[in-house]
Amino acid sequence: MAFLHSERPATISNRTLTFEERVSYQRAIEEVYWGRRIWPKERPDPKPSLDAVMSQAQIEKKVRNYLQNSQALADSWQRPITVQQLQAEMDRMAQNTRQPEALQELFEALGNDPFVVAECLARPILAERLLAHPEFERAKQQSRTFDRTVAAGANYTLPEISGGACIEDTWNPTNLTGTPDPRESHTAVWTGTEMIVWGGDDLPSGKFVTLNTGAKYNLVTDTWTATSTINAPAPRYSHTAVWTGSEMIVWGGNDENFKPLNTGGRYNPGLDTWAPTSTTNVPVPRISHTAVWTGSEMIVWGGTDFSSQEFNTGGRYNPSTDSWTATSITNAPDARGSHAAVWTGSEMIVWGGAGQLGVLNTGGRYNPGTNTWTATSTTNAPEGRADFTGVWTGDEMIVWGGSADPPSPLLNSGGQYNPNTDTWVATTTVNAPSPRYGQTAVWTDDEMIVWGGIAFGIPPPFFNTGGRYNPITDSWIATSTTNAPTGRFRHTAVWSGSKMIVWGGFGQLGTLNTGGRYCVRSPIPCIGRCSPTPRPRPSPHQRPTPPPSIDGTWTVTGSLNTGRFLHTATLLPSGLVLVVGGIDSDDTLRSAELYDPASGSWTSTGSLNTGRFLHTATLLANGKVLVAGGNFGNGTVASAELYDPTTGTWTFTGSLNTAREEHTATLLPGGKVLVAAGRGSNAFPFATAELYDPLSGTWTPTGDLNTARNLHTATLLPNGKVLVAGGIDTTFNGTASAELYDPANGTWTVTGDLNTARAGHTATLLANGMTLVTGGGGDSLPTTELYDSASGTWTMTGSLNRARGEHTATLLPNGMVLVAGGLGSTNFSARAELYDTTSGTWTFTGSLNNARGGHTATLLPNGMVLAAGGEAPTILTSAELYHAPTRTPTANR
Repeated sequence: MAFLHSERPATISNRTLTFEERVSYQRAIEEVYWGRRIWPKERPDPKPSLDAVMSQAQIEKKVRNYLQNSQALADSWQRPITVQQLQAEMDRMAQNTRQPEALQELFEALGNDPFVVAECLARPILAERLLAHPEFERAKQQSRTFDRTVAAGANYTLPEISGGACIEDTWNPTNLTGTPDPRESHTAVWTGTEMIVWGGDDLPSGKFVTLNTGAKYNLVTDTWTATSTINAPAPRYSHTAVWTGSEMIVWGGNDENFKPLNTGGRYNPGLDTWAPTSTTNVPVPRISHTAVWTGSEMIVWGGTDFSSQEFNTGGRYNPSTDSWTATSITNAPDARGSHAAVWTGSEMIVWGGAGQLGVLNTGGRYNPGTNTWTATSTTNAPEGRADFTGVWTGDEMIVWGGSADPPSPLLNSGGQYNPNTDTWVATTTVNAPSPRYGQTAVWTDDEMIVWGGIAFGIPPPFFNTGGRYNPITDSWIATSTTNAPTGRFRHTAVWSGSKMIVWGGFGQLGTLNTGGRYCVRSPIPCIGRCSPTPRPRPSPHQRPTPPPSIDGTWTVTGSLNTGRFLHTATLLPSGLVLVVGGIDSDDTLRSAELYDPASGSWTSTGSLNTGRFLHTATLLANGKVLVAGGNFGNGTVASAELYDPTTGTWTFTGSLNTAREEHTATLLPGGKVLVAAGRGSNAFPFATAELYDPLSGTWTPTGDLNTARNLHTATLLPNGKVLVAGGIDTTFNGTASAELYDPANGTWTVTGDLNTARAGHTATLLANGMTLVTGGGGDSLPTTELYDSASGTWTMTGSLNRARGEHTATLLPNGMVLVAGGLGSTNFSARAELYDTTSGTWTFTGSLNNARGGHTATLLPNGMVLAAGGEAPTILTSAELYHAPTRTPTANR
């Protein structure tokens, strides 16, 4: 793929950059990286701003460091880094990038100015890489001064970004320049732009060495950067690591004397710094344990002391307080090591492993909120095993492979465990990879990919083969071996959103520092920022209760002029769709555009006076559109504006009494608009509500809700009351509470609670007068419920086939409800489903052409549904139309 741009003329010369200018550009770079840093969906707190995680002084230190590095090279060479070297570095990045849309963001953040890109992006990377050579170590130590105003004028050309093409079922090697020392039994985490590898052991010249070194592999620039060893934990192998959103936490493992450890460290990749984890109330030293991240705590459990004892103990580590809390041993599973553990959003599931008497096929579900254990069913459970893999799909835990007790020492079987039903279903062995242990597995949001591993033999076979398992169709597809890395085990693998990256491990020739990027997504030609198109899925094989499917297709329509998400979409009386505001990768948007279903095209219309996202848009009885509140990029706003379709212009109207975002707005039968709850810039939710009068253009406070909340839903019921349900409350947890607003007296009354607390869900008024609530996150729920206004109660109805939040739900003319896209357990989804009100069941329908979440869905007068924009995780310009099935729903489909 290639990004095209208006090329800046390469005629600039004799330019200088002050230290302050470099700091400003460095901040712009950090903003791009922080924006792409993964903030785990399990975290209850909102992602903070860059200022909260990186100070001005720390940004200045980064600039100072790369200028010192440049000076060290100049002192050693007796000349500065040349223009040709910096141009070559820019060209290399543009050609080799594995995240082209992110590199394009960096170029744009630097004004697409080739001089600035060379000086502020290429120079730091090149200087760091060159100084990694031992010959420059002395020069690096000696150089502590630099010129704060560097004369760096030169002629540069901004290269065309041509790297990053992702071709289905292909391998490309990881960069070998600057790679860490070879190692096995290390850890790796994915941050959103970087893979961080750390620790492990090596066997140089046959001598066993443990490591406390590591490196960050940046897919945007295709470069390795060493992690600091200052205050790093002691060298170790067979430890664990989790990613919190801002830090990597490593813990446990064995030291160089084969003694287990109970120490650890927290690594901040933005600052390249380490901080130790507390040893007060810490679990006993161990290896072969597991660790999961819950959103606020790391839970470690099980393992062995490497000599005579397995454990069924563990601890919960809270990095905010640097404190440990022991996990209960009441009803805990049997002691074990070499097991698997996953986090579901509310529970940790552990299964399998090796205990005192051999391998196990038992497990348990640990609830940290209640500090209690519940055993997993053993009915139809897979054969006991150790050294296998386990992944969480958003609905199920899938375990596969590993070593068992005789007579079947190695396995290529597995199972899917559903915690909602406490049931197991075997995975097929047809076309499965050969039996093995020591392999890796990642979940892509559609498939589990297993790769590598080892089998018994003399010499033992090290595998460079693998397979992609689709749990919906219960089928395997082999991974290509063309250009695959050499066979290995005890390596690591992470999922980047479109690629599996494997690295390190132990192979036929010893420890390795090589790796590969395995591409799953198909290539997509594009200009600008690209989003992967989900590949076609095979037809379902016969298996117990397969998810059904109903005809219904999505076709691509005209693209938005500006990619955006967290925007609004409103159907106008003319039949046009008005899309307003939102954010792109860089800015809060003021722009608005109109979609014409007749031509399938978008045209720009008047811009908002104040850019905003997380706002509301309401079609008034007079045909105008009221936009209220939201976030302008640096806090919430109280302003409101009116769009006049006849003139295509926006005018300010009265401001809200309280600035808010993530609120709801509901048009009442009398023509007024009810705005309810939401949150402010400090992230605390409100209980206040207010009414907008279109005749006077003013807002008046009305009764307060009983529960403060944001990310809730509001539904106008046939009786004229408004049902508010769920959301995030003042504890920053999901709430199950619901309440009714009566416009006649301006008061709120509590009604029946939801069966499941949820936020970021959808609510749809059905033709029968009931309200259907679906999904929600952070836990990406699959459950759905119905509200009966006559009894004021909620009842569970059929669950979605795919758990999701940030999705859309649309009532179709045939009475069915279409749910599309959203964020699953790890990635955005392209899957769509239909709810049949007659049978209370969900069936898959045609998939979106682009996975997306945070998009909008609008029912058009012709019965089609327009899905527009969103993220996946890059910002989308694409839009598509859903063609509903012509047949009407029937019971028990």
